[in-house]
Amino acid sequence: MEKKLSITYWPEDDRPREKLLKQGAQYLSNAELLAILIGTGYAETDAVMVMKQVLTQCNNNLNALGKMTARELMAFKGIGEAKAVTILAACELGKRRAKSDVIEQETLSSAEAIYRYAHCIIGEQSVEHGLVLYLNQGYKLIKAVQLSKGGITETAVDVRLVVKEALLCNATVVVFCHNHPSNNIQPSRADDQLTRQLKEGCDFLRLFFLDHIIVGDGKFFSYREEGRL
Repeated sequence: MEKKLSITYWPEDDRPREKLLKQGAQYLSNAELLAILIGTGYAETDAVMVMKQVLTQCNNNLNALGKMTARELMAFKGIGEAKAVTILAACELGKRRAKSDVIEQETLSSAEAIYRYAHCIIGEQSVEHGLVLYLNQGYKLIKAVQLSKGGITETAVDVRLVVKEALLCNATVVVFCHNHPSNNIQPSRADDQLTRQLKEGCDFLRLFFLDHIIVGDGKFFSYREEGRL
């Protein structure tokens, strides 16, 4: 069987590194960008082809790639521990940049903006996580706090701690978010009960409970937008 040429022997304009330097990163495919990270493939397959195989397994979805574990990546021939860690580190940097972009460019006054921020933090978790966002009157983020994980109910989230933290950081607006790992964003009875308790706790101290957002992958449920607050 004829071996494929190493990237070293490709025409210079086709090599990912040279292509990035000459044309810019935006002109490279996802597989080419990832190939730059891992550097090499193996005897029969170049780095670009290795990453194409990985992306095919993820249905070419970078969010799915970011959810993979090092062990899952290392199951692909040509990817060892160092390469797997490099890929995961790059995915994490992408998430952090996305979160920073939301904070720099937007106020968190809409369900869409809140979702984009929360998804960067809890959207890819394999168990339920609760996230409280504390905002000022201009809907700018003061502080984000993860309060619970592993099953979100009115007993798992202490409403007293939620409102206490709002007072300590001088917030006037409170948002609660949690993820549904099943990607079914319809609220449960426990979600409804928790929402009522959070709103009552905020109302008592004259805090504005803006929303409860259920975070899915590429979709969300907003209690306020659905008229349930």
